[in-house]
Amino acid sequence: MWRALVFIGLLCVAAFGAVWLAERPGTVLITFAGYEIQMSVAVAAIALAGLALFLALLWSLVSGLLHLPSRLTFASRARRRSRGYQAVSRGMVAVGAGDTIAARRYANEAERLLGREPLTLLLKAQAAQVSGNREAAEAAFGQMMEEDETRVLGLRGLFVEARRRGDAGSAQQYASEAVRLAPAAAWASDAVLEARCADHDWRGALEAVERRASLGLLNKATAKRHRAVLLTADALERVDHDPDGALRSAQDGLKLAPDLVPAAALAGRLLSRKGDLRKAAKVIETAWRSLPHPDLADVYLNLRPGDSGLDRLKRAETLMKLSGGAPEGRLAVARAALEAREFARARDALEPLLQERPSMRVCLLMSDLEQAEHGSTGKGREWLARATRAPRDPAWIADGIVSDHWLPISPVTGRLDAFVWQAPPDVLVAPELTLHDDVTADLDEEPKPLPVMPAPAPTPEPQPVSEIVSAQEPAPEPEHDVLKSELKAALNSAEPVQAEPPPPPPPREPVVFPATPPDVPKPKEEAAPRRSVFSVW
Repeated sequence: MWRALVFIGLLCVAAFGAVWLAERPGTVLITFAGYEIQMSVAVAAIALAGLALFLALLWSLVSGLLHLPSRLTFASRARRRSRGYQAVSRGMVAVGAGDTIAARRYANEAERLLGREPLTLLLKAQAAQVSGNREAAEAAFGQMMEEDETRVLGLRGLFVEARRRGDAGSAQQYASEAVRLAPAAAWASDAVLEARCADHDWRGALEAVERRASLGLLNKATAKRHRAVLLTADALERVDHDPDGALRSAQDGLKLAPDLVPAAALAGRLLSRKGDLRKAAKVIETAWRSLPHPDLADVYLNLRPGDSGLDRLKRAETLMKLSGGAPEGRLAVARAALEAREFARARDALEPLLQERPSMRVCLLMSDLEQAEHGSTGKGREWLARATRAPRDPAWIADGIVSDHWLPISPVTGRLDAFVWQAPPDVLVAPELTLHDDVTADLDEEPKPLPVMPAPAPTPEPQPVSEIVSAQEPAPEPEHDVLKSELKAALNSAEPVQAEPPPPPPPREPVVFPATPPDVPKPKEEAAPRRSVFSVW
């Protein structure tokens, strides 16, 4: 639009000039070499414009002839460059499609047309990687190291190759050099942090987290959580040889993440050793409100050594009130009540957990309760049998691995703060038992057989607890505890929950828990076995 208006304006100016010259007649006289040329002003103006146009055309022609060789060379280079980038594009597509032959062909063509361009070297390295030629890939990345603009890219490629061949030292060196050249490279920062965590250099890992947070690679909440996890890891490592330093690290971690269970449990245990029971209880209670956990309950119930069972039961009831009747609070009360031999209180605490599908811990506690209150009866074995098919309780899980204790990093990927407290899937399925439970097994997985347990002996007559305690000779371990310990070893082992299951072992005989017939009298034995009155968890 503006161009049209400018063009119309110029036409108007030209027309105005022509009219102005036509209204003012005059002559122009030119004398040159004995010749005399006389013309009007309008004709002279037209002749001058024509001469200027002729000279411009002549200059363009001469200039074009002079620059013709360079223009031909530039066009040839442009065509060659265009063909080279086309080869790079097709080579990238071949690499993505996994066509190794086409990828190598286009990589060689791109190198011939473009030379040592960054994209050419990258295509060459990726084609070598797809083909499985690690030496050629490392050579291409080494060539990238010689150029400033591709040095970080070469470092990353060499880092990946070092990781693939298991050379952790070289990989760490490449990542450290990349951090020095490009501090904002996220992959290099992650690698440095992972390496320091793997070496248990928790203070160095803290510096790496600080640097990443200052560069904006981590948001404030994540950086705060990572600092708390690293401080907790440092405290756990120093707890044996430097308890005071471990306590300081655990408390610093709790300031950043008050709900971090391992830090709270460790701080509570160390504070209780120093005699600061009020502060220890406050730490545990704060973490318990966020996440009821059995480790917290264990520390809280044993804050003061030498307390009676009733004292521990009162503290357990405090935890249940703080958690609002959560299952973990009820389990703590049931365990403390069982140790205090308050069987009715233990049953009241476990009753809401028995309504739908009790977990393995609930079943084992009920088995212990029946054993402690009524002796070795069929009900105790029935709860043991139900435990084999019960859903598993929450545990520390990271990247498909179930662990019986918290770890700061994943044992699979090395990721920081990977463990979460959650219930694992029901990957262990018990064989057919005499006592069936209404449980649906996973149809996609082969059931893992439990170890064969010995058949229980005839149940002896119950004995008073005073006679058991006052016995001079050590009594043999009761059959109930043997079954319970073997069951826990089979069901509560730390194992991958998402990895591909190993080949099934040879078939074994199913576990059968025969109940004592009601009409057959129980035979008496000379020495009654000792009954366990303690919790199994």
